[in-house]
Amino acid sequence: MTGNGEFAEFLPAYLAEADELLASAQKDLLAVEEAVRKGQAQPRAVRELFRALHTLKGLSAMVDVEPVVSLAHWMEASLRLADQAGGRLPESSVEPLVEGLRAIELRVRQLGAGKLASPAPANLLERLEALGPQVRDAAPRRARPVTLDAEAAFASRLAPSEREQLEGGLAGGQRALRLDFVPSSERAAKGLNINTVRERVAKLADIVKVLPLSGAAAGGASLAFALLLLTRAEDAVLLDAVGGAPATVRSLEAPAPAEAPPADLGPDGAAGLPGAAVLDEELDEPEVRRGGGLLRVEVSRLDEAMEWLAALVVNRSRLTRAVAALTQAGAPTRELTAILQENGRQLRDLRSAILRLRMVRVGDVLERLPLLVRGLRRATGKAVRLELDVGDAELDKAVADRLLPALVHLVRNAVDHALESPEERQAANKPAEGRVRLTCHARASGQLELTLRDDGRGVDAKAVAKAAGAPVPDSPDALLDLLCRPGLSTRQEATRTSGRGMGMDIVRRIVVEQLGGELRMDTRKGVGTTFTVCVPLTVTLMDAIVFECAGRRYAVAVGTVEELIDVAGVVRPAGADGVGLVERRGAAVPLVSLARLLDAPVDARAAGQDAKALIVRQRGEPVAFAVDRLVGQQEIVLRPLEDPLVRVPGVAGATDLGDGQPTLVLDLGALGAARAGRRKRASRAGERVS
Repeated sequence: MTGNGEFAEFLPAYLAEADELLASAQKDLLAVEEAVRKGQAQPRAVRELFRALHTLKGLSAMVDVEPVVSLAHWMEASLRLADQAGGRLPESSVEPLVEGLRAIELRVRQLGAGKLASPAPANLLERLEALGPQVRDAAPRRARPVTLDAEAAFASRLAPSEREQLEGGLAGGQRALRLDFVPSSERAAKGLNINTVRERVAKLADIVKVLPLSGAAAGGASLAFALLLLTRAEDAVLLDAVGGAPATVRSLEAPAPAEAPPADLGPDGAAGLPGAAVLDEELDEPEVRRGGGLLRVEVSRLDEAMEWLAALVVNRSRLTRAVAALTQAGAPTRELTAILQENGRQLRDLRSAILRLRMVRVGDVLERLPLLVRGLRRATGKAVRLELDVGDAELDKAVADRLLPALVHLVRNAVDHALESPEERQAANKPAEGRVRLTCHARASGQLELTLRDDGRGVDAKAVAKAAGAPVPDSPDALLDLLCRPGLSTRQEATRTSGRGMGMDIVRRIVVEQLGGELRMDTRKGVGTTFTVCVPLTVTLMDAIVFECAGRRYAVAVGTVEELIDVAGVVRPAGADGVGLVERRGAAVPLVSLARLLDAPVDARAAGQDAKALIVRQRGEPVAFAVDRLVGQQEIVLRPLEDPLVRVPGVAGATDLGDGQPTLVLDLGALGAARAGRRKRASRAGERVS
């Protein structure tokens, strides 16, 4: 913490909650900034941002993180004033709020790394403190009052900001309505309760307030809910969203031009539902808040469960081998085999359950990218729009944590290098605002494919070759190889965003070497550049194809293998470089001898009729790798090779197939690419020597 160790036991829970609150605050702050840019109010985002910071301040005070308390205090003070002003902020207030949020995030990360939270910058605190008067002075003065039906709007229960929101919506041409929802057992059986109703209505309207009503409600119910809305939807659509009658809709706009005085609700409360009284509690939040019904678990505990599952998988492999040996010896193993098969199904179900626990939404992983682009937009002076289309795709948290830095580098490069300035874009008949679009979808092979596309200038192959001191590449793959050289930068001097020679080499190291995935690039001059990243959904437990080559057993992930073929239609035998051609459905595919690739003694059968080949994609093109014998498919536990002294390109890790011996798990695409790269470099070196 900040020097007091008595709260250390609460730190993990604090950090987990702080991360969620910061992610929510960043999203809301970006929505506020967008509204400020358009000169509009954003009361919901202002209110949610205020609540996130208020909660974060309280949690930080409980565990004595004083710098975060100070920063959050002055930020929420100005946001409270903005909330009272109908959700409006002056443009000058956005940047200090962004800096304040970054300062809080930095200190939370310091605590997560086991360090002390550094004091809050004095000049930033002064700027945040000065926001209050700025927000107050910028509060709009309404030129024409808009009348609300005080009784229908529960005027005595409306906060000034909520009244401002309703009146502002009416003035802007929206309809201000009160929608009464009456729960019942029949509606609950159909999945209609106040939480699902809020979700359905939120797609049709802006929910300003929700109030529970007690007493004799319509339809004989004892409880109902009044939702105060701003919308352009028709009454029938709204009623359908809450299950129809006895739900009711009425306007909140009063017919009288003068503002009505607060209604005397009397002992029985509001009109609209006879005899109904407004309860003391308000439903500004759903009954089940975010995190309700959920159990927050430390990742280390999930890792521990995965380790025990991995041990069970290895033991099952040993048991399978033992049963096979007994069967071969003539022992009666029918019942034992049946039990073993059932055990295999149960282990697969257990594996699926644990992996589901570890899966996180890709959208949640990428939620910080918009704030990154905002900072780059200000640093570079470029107009940029980031579009995220990731749907509900999920991947293992271990993969997500490794993948995020690679995506950050790709987005940073797209904004700083690929996109032109507004003046250059207009001169090239392009929109002044550049676009960066990130999409993803899950493949049937157990991989996730992400595509990052920009509409910038494209990669200048000549400039890259000059910076690398190499010949101009003749293909996108060769150009990508140059871009991924360690230390390469096309900038002559470092800036705040780039020029340090750290970027694409990190992306390839993460995607290809650490995750065993694939990185591709396509670029067109003046049109833009597209990067495609394919990574496995999980990197711990996987289905693998086991095969023999040069007297040794190897494994390869099933998801990376496109097809298994017999090496029967050899078009051209392997030459001195170990590469031949094999026929595959009428097309010639390069055939690589895996034994030769591994510098192992070549088995003559590898090029014969009995040899098999595994077809994988190498930079988007099919390549066949000849092996001696296929053993079968098996579930394995992948152990990455962490020691840099034994880490080799093309070797994803090692596994135990149940015989107690380490078996290498290969990444055939990366192995072939690494060998091809070595041959090219050796060839160029030979040319220079000659």
